[in-house]
Amino acid sequence: MGEENFKINDRVNSVYRAIVRIEVVSERGSNGRMLKSGSTGSGVIIDATGLVVTNHHVAGKATRLTCRLYDGEELGADLLGADALTDLAVLRLRLSDRPENAPPLQTAVFGNSDRVKVGDICFAMGSPAGLSQSVTRGIVSNLALISHRSSSFRLDGENVGELVRWLGHDAVIFPGNSGGPLVNERGEIIGINEVAIASLGGAIPSNLAKEVSAELAEKGWVERSWIGLECQPYLKAHRAGILVSGVIDESPAKKAGILPGDIITHLDGKSVQAKIPEDLPPFHQIISSLLPGKECSMRGYRDNEEKTWTLITQKREPAYQPEKELKSWGLTLREFTLLSSLEARRLGEYGVQVHSVAQGGPSYSSKPRLLENDVITEINGQKIEKIEDLVNISRELTQDQDEPVPTLVRFERNLANYLTVIKIGPEADETRPFEAWKPWLGVSTQVLTNELAEALGLGKTARGVRLSQVFPDTPAERAGMLADDLISRIDGQIIQAYRPEDVEVFGNMIKQYRIHSTVCFEIWRDGKIFELNATLDKRPTPANELPEFEDKELEYTVRELSFADRVFLRMSSDENGVLVENVESAGWAALAGLRQGDILLTVNEQAISGVEEFRSLMTGIHQMQPKQVIFFIKRGIHTLFLELEPEWTP
Repeated sequence: MGEENFKINDRVNSVYRAIVRIEVVSERGSNGRMLKSGSTGSGVIIDATGLVVTNHHVAGKATRLTCRLYDGEELGADLLGADALTDLAVLRLRLSDRPENAPPLQTAVFGNSDRVKVGDICFAMGSPAGLSQSVTRGIVSNLALISHRSSSFRLDGENVGELVRWLGHDAVIFPGNSGGPLVNERGEIIGINEVAIASLGGAIPSNLAKEVSAELAEKGWVERSWIGLECQPYLKAHRAGILVSGVIDESPAKKAGILPGDIITHLDGKSVQAKIPEDLPPFHQIISSLLPGKECSMRGYRDNEEKTWTLITQKREPAYQPEKELKSWGLTLREFTLLSSLEARRLGEYGVQVHSVAQGGPSYSSKPRLLENDVITEINGQKIEKIEDLVNISRELTQDQDEPVPTLVRFERNLANYLTVIKIGPEADETRPFEAWKPWLGVSTQVLTNELAEALGLGKTARGVRLSQVFPDTPAERAGMLADDLISRIDGQIIQAYRPEDVEVFGNMIKQYRIHSTVCFEIWRDGKIFELNATLDKRPTPANELPEFEDKELEYTVRELSFADRVFLRMSSDENGVLVENVESAGWAALAGLRQGDILLTVNEQAISGVEEFRSLMTGIHQMQPKQVIFFIKRGIHTLFLELEPEWTP
């Protein structure tokens, strides 16, 4: 008995060493702002390349991720993809940041959740409350655990119970264990812990987690089908089937003629039935696993008469798009998806939906004021299709304006049409990194769509990307790539990009390589095809990861210049300074004329090379509290001196 316990412990410990504690900085929209928050969760390393599986509700909205390994080593991580419908997310540890002599990662493997039986011993692992790793022991108590409260667990508008039946167990689940593995006696992952219901824990079965995490790691999203059916268990137990409780307008099911009250017995040749709510997720899994655009048949009954329906599946879009902040309006906004536009009973996906409104902000102060779920459709007579339209028009209106600009806004509320006037201020530029992956080529690309390929004389079957920009002093420039080049293959592999939505294909292929890898690109230029070899660099640090300094007394924030800043501002490598990232209105810096986007070159005639030097210099100035502080700044092609005369706080 003692020998067997040793074997079990040894196997469990092998998984224990693959547990990571995840520290998350995330954003959510509320009160017209994107609010930052910090939290912790758990995850498990599943391969030697640093892939980590966790929950969407842990890391799905992360802007910064730090993972602590079992031995205390800390590594940054990148979010590769998240799926709200199954509450799963996949990260990749930044292994290039490890020292060369670092030990190999400890990894865990997925087991077969279909072989799990009630009464099996299991171990729940994770990092509760942000503490170091822990293990609790229990037994599997339920193989199809769901919450009977309809839509009780929703993420980004998605009902997680639609696809997931949890493995129920009584191994203690603490707050912070979310995303950690549920492990069997053989040391295999049989589930990803997600919820605690009373004294039971619920884990996403490993077979589902393995399938979804593989697709997230490869593509960043999960492709599913949708037909627009809403179903429930059949009310009469003597007949097998699934009861149609609702059919969404304009959906494939609606077009096929399916009606509420119909009984479905077969889908795509498979027999289906639901006697109890726990039987519904497998039915939904069959639908979602169908290829979008596939013709499939359904059989069943209507009023005791046999019926057959033929429908074409549709690509399933997310329930909601992520919210974005528009500071000058005091709003967070969402674009419409197919489902959210149908729920809003709108005729199309144009317009942007108000997610939250800042009390006291421009949109709240207008008469009538904007409210949550209002839909902005026009600004000064210009139609609004997407958030980008709203941002661009706002910037045009407020450019070089010192005072808020009265703006005529048309919006819908419960399908009624309203007009209001909102006084908007200048919109802050948002700095984004070029790429989200670590290996870097140094180009900006566009998809070679079928229409573009045909216009270029390549034929509709051409695949690949067009280089719209080659950045200076990058692997692409050193390899001899030029803007307007077409890239069709990477190391002989065809770039399967031909639709506008394939914008991530090229980047996903690049990120599979290690930094400093030499990659062969097939180039089409001036009617000739040839190959160029490029050695990938480490991605330049994006703006949101660069050091910054907030001067709370003078009310502005600066940060280090990023690679993107130098490119777009056309700054040479020998030019130094710090970028003004934010200037609070009605502060001393704003009063002196400092603006967001200015490059601060000197302070009191002392040159600035970076944020740390600037921080040290300003700390001394705050201690001395002089009557004047002179900033020498660069603004576009112009330079000027700004005189700050603060009333220092004692």
